[in-house]
Amino acid sequence: MQGRNVRILVIEDEQKIAGALGKGLEEAGYSVSLARTGEDGFFHLAADPHDLVILDWMLPGRDGIEVLTAIRAQGQTMPVLLLTAKDAIEDRVRGLDAGADDYLVKPFAFPELEARVRALLRRTPVTEPRRFSVGPLELDTQTRRALRDGEEITLTLREFDLLRCLMQNAGRVVAREMLARDVWDEVGRATPLDNVIDVHMARLRRKVDPDPASRLIKTVRGVGFMLRVEPGA
Repeated sequence: MQGRNVRILVIEDEQKIAGALGKGLEEAGYSVSLARTGEDGFFHLAADPHDLVILDWMLPGRDGIEVLTAIRAQGQTMPVLLLTAKDAIEDRVRGLDAGADDYLVKPFAFPELEARVRALLRRTPVTEPRRFSVGPLELDTQTRRALRDGEEITLTLREFDLLRCLMQNAGRVVAREMLARDVWDEVGRATPLDNVIDVHMARLRRKVDPDPASRLIKTVRGVGFMLRVEPGA
């Protein structure tokens, strides 16, 4: 499966490479998170498993093999593409034995990496969790029911998909471009959907956040939105 709702974590300490991978994968329709150290990547995955991981071997602190060994020991089975400058046969064997699903030697062309990602995702179909829970909000994707503090919220189909996208990315900024792609299935549209998105988001907020003192949906000016539970709330 490619594109919509496929979440990829890139664990790469070289800023230029990480930025290029993030930009290229997002343009290909994936939702991308970045981690700059092995420790940060490990905690990303412990808190919020992704559909696929692109993992650099040579990382500061906990290296890629240590991260890979740890997440496999936890029982996480998402495909992992290992990136490294090591090209000796014994290094490839070590990486694969540690739990990598594929191996790409630096430097590489982005189209090759993208092809490897597609191949790995075909082998491992992405399944969405049936239920999401963020603070007082609960969402059941099978019955398409939403609740806040146990009380059902009546949502339109579009409002439900908006809320699902926000809950899938709780604690992270969701750009309007991502909403256009994942909720409206619009990619490369000549006229932005910003006004349409803002109207639907306003309606969703009136239903999800009736009390301004306990708002969960925040506006990130000039970028998009974030669903977050404030500490102590």
